[in-house]
Amino acid sequence: MTDTFENLYAPALKAVFTEQARQQMAQGTEAWSAAQIYAEQGKPDFTLAFLLLIEQTEETKREMLAHAYERRAVLAEEKASDFSRQFHRPFPLMKLEARRDRQAAQAVRQGQPIPARN
Repeated sequence: MTDTFENLYAPALKAVFTEQARQQMAQGTEAWSAAQIYAEQGKPDFTLAFLLLIEQTEETKREMLAHAYERRAVLAEEKASDFSRQFHRPFPLMKLEARRDRQAAQAVRQGQPIPARN
């Protein structure tokens, strides 16, 4: 038996994100749209909070969460490049985080837990 989306990813989510999502929904925010917006902004924690509160297929939720991680990776690499140009030095930790986000996206798409960050 495979783990469900909720069993795999809910334990890693801090309660503050779920509370924020619930508050936004109470104020009329549509959860699926919010999840899409946060995914596009590269915010997987907020994306996950909304995904856990709605009914969608496991595959759809995994794809949205994976997209959020990939988007954050792209944004981190862009920021690292901008900083490198601005400050004339590399920012390898930002690139490492981007690599980890891509690994997280791959794990999510495969229905596996997100690798722990050491």
